[in-house]
Amino acid sequence: MSWLRALKETARSGLRIERRRLEPLIAIRGAAGLALVLGISLALFGPVVAASSAFGAFQAAIATFQRSWRPRPVLALVSGASLAVSTFLGYLTGSRMPLFLALLVLWTFLAGLAWAAGPTGGIIASSNVAIMLVTVTLPTSVANSAVHAVMILFGGVVQAALIVLFPVRRWGAQRDALADALAAEADYARRLRHDPLAAFDPVPLMTARSAAAVTPRQARRRPPELRGSRGVAERIRPVLASLADPAMGVPSEGPERDRVRELLAAAGSVLDSAARAIRNGDPVKLSPATVAVLRTPDTGTLLTGPPGRAADRLGALLSDVIETAEGEGTKEEQAEAEAAAEAIKGAEEGTPAATHRRRPTLLRLVPVVAGVMRAELRPASPILRHAVRVSVVAAVGYLIGTALPFGHGYWAPMAAVMVMRPEFSQTYGRSVARFGGTIVGVSLATAIVRTTHPGVTLAAMLSVLCALLMYLLMRTGYVVGQACVSAYVVFLLGMAGDNWSQTVLERVVLTLVGGLLAMISYAAYPAWETPRLRGRLGDWLKADGRYAAAVVDQYADPAERGHDDVRSALLETREARVAWQEALATAQHEPVRNRGLSRAAADDTQHALAQFGRVAMLLEAHLPCAAATPVPAAARLAEALRRATEQGAKEVRERRVPDWAEAREALAQWDARRRTEEGEADPFVRHGSGLLLEALEEFSRGLDGTPKPKPRPDPDPKPKPRPDPKPRPDLKPRPDPDVGPKQNPNPNPPWDKEE
Repeated sequence: MSWLRALKETARSGLRIERRRLEPLIAIRGAAGLALVLGISLALFGPVVAASSAFGAFQAAIATFQRSWRPRPVLALVSGASLAVSTFLGYLTGSRMPLFLALLVLWTFLAGLAWAAGPTGGIIASSNVAIMLVTVTLPTSVANSAVHAVMILFGGVVQAALIVLFPVRRWGAQRDALADALAAEADYARRLRHDPLAAFDPVPLMTARSAAAVTPRQARRRPPELRGSRGVAERIRPVLASLADPAMGVPSEGPERDRVRELLAAAGSVLDSAARAIRNGDPVKLSPATVAVLRTPDTGTLLTGPPGRAADRLGALLSDVIETAEGEGTKEEQAEAEAAAEAIKGAEEGTPAATHRRRPTLLRLVPVVAGVMRAELRPASPILRHAVRVSVVAAVGYLIGTALPFGHGYWAPMAAVMVMRPEFSQTYGRSVARFGGTIVGVSLATAIVRTTHPGVTLAAMLSVLCALLMYLLMRTGYVVGQACVSAYVVFLLGMAGDNWSQTVLERVVLTLVGGLLAMISYAAYPAWETPRLRGRLGDWLKADGRYAAAVVDQYADPAERGHDDVRSALLETREARVAWQEALATAQHEPVRNRGLSRAAADDTQHALAQFGRVAMLLEAHLPCAAATPVPAAARLAEALRRATEQGAKEVRERRVPDWAEAREALAQWDARRRTEEGEADPFVRHGSGLLLEALEEFSRGLDGTPKPKPRPDPDPKPKPRPDPKPRPDLKPRPDPDVGPKQNPNPNPPWDKEE
């Protein structure tokens, strides 16, 4: 992509406004906390201290809107405390330019490294640095700066107290994450009815897993419907894929396929009902038709072998979903849900009670975050490059702002720190959006000021109104939120005594300077994802190989193997796959050449690895029990897959095409052993292993750009059957006494009309 096109795409994305679900109660609570802090500060200390405390309350409320699974009061307290410390230290060094610049560089460098701990920590740290640049100019003495710091901390305490006293949708984020995961499973089940090889995005399951991690205190207060559904949802996905895949034994058409479609439709209905129940805290409500489909005895007569086992397993898992998601309804509703669960209970027993994933407390998280940040101190780290960029830009922007004749030189570094991100497209898009939002916000605020000539009280009320609009509309687009923030700062600083017209001029010009500095810094010292695509692809290949090897190894000696290594390998391959997809999406908007991996090769290899992981998932859906017959050849194949994919990942990074000779040799030895020994293994395992090797070979062909070979013609073809004679209209076909009534050929049965 050229630079011109990249700039157009990023500018368009930065100015995009989306329709999102608004949260008015949470916005009103944040604005009420801001108004409370502002009113108390005005009454006790005057407008200057009130401006500092308002910035603290404003930032604390913004921190609670970030995507985090920790309690919101903790985020408000952390934001308020860190901003108070930054303000006090900044004022102590503010009178001496070299000391303040050193502190600014150190603070912004640490804020840039904070992105290693996640976007929530990075956003809070960057916002604190940006607001510190404003608040350090308000105090007039050391004692006064201490008062300002205490009032900033007071603003965070007030926001945290309001969250505790007036909770809105307690556990709402965790409920939404789990409901989204179940809804994604339901959509997957419905898509499998029409496309048995449909792809599944694991991000909702990964998000639900992240949300399920709780501290010991949270675990004691967690609602019962959030305690077990996620684990069941994880196990449903491979069962759904195994039931629908034609490679597992169900033909593409016929009565067996019709029955599979009915089961998938019923599974989608159950999962949707469970998602709605968990999202709203209501009991699960199922239609009688859905229960009838799942409990009919016809399934056992139509589906045998692997499809039959998958159908039985699906019934057991769906009943577990109902039992864990039935919520806090009345006794009659709970009894009805329990009866429905018992009605569709399969042959297998329910899963044991899952233990909760532990999240470290805030104090124990400090050394973890420090270790993650320390691990990014390496030359090739994009986080380190971002930290260097943002610290240099902040210092340069502050010097430029001070040298210009506007005064208030902090506007330029504040704009740069707020828009800079480790990613190219976000940095450029937010730079354009911040400048556009600043023009809109400052223009509106200027028009209101010239019309009303507000005093201290009216300016405070207008700033609270702007903050309310910011909290309400911040998720619709960065440009909208920035317009509200610009007007908020204009009113707040005007209340503290700034000249209204001077604030307008300097804010527009210095915001443009800060945005340009941010964009130039990324062009001069970039961290492109395009050159790292091969490394991401190699990581995914290596993780997929470990997962497939762990699954195949389970068949070697079921009595001695545990499933923990399969689970850990699955989580690793999900993370590697998402990292690859995010890197590929980022690279598509970068003005960089492909550097060894074309778009066609990326698409082909991605498809091959997705198929490789899918086959491993199908094998996982039929993992043997401890009493199953061992398959010794599976251990040899598992080790070959592990070594071959590790070596293949290394060859991908070195721009070579992997060869899978070791895996082919292991399969050949397996076939030779099967010919000499009878009754060794289920052919299902050998068939799946062959599909794994085919996917790896397709990966090499995609990486090399070689087209897929056509199937060889049969050297001794059978004669084609003669066409049936045309039916005579005067003769009716005689019924066959050995054939029963015809099955319904309609792939969409009448009970699925609502879809």
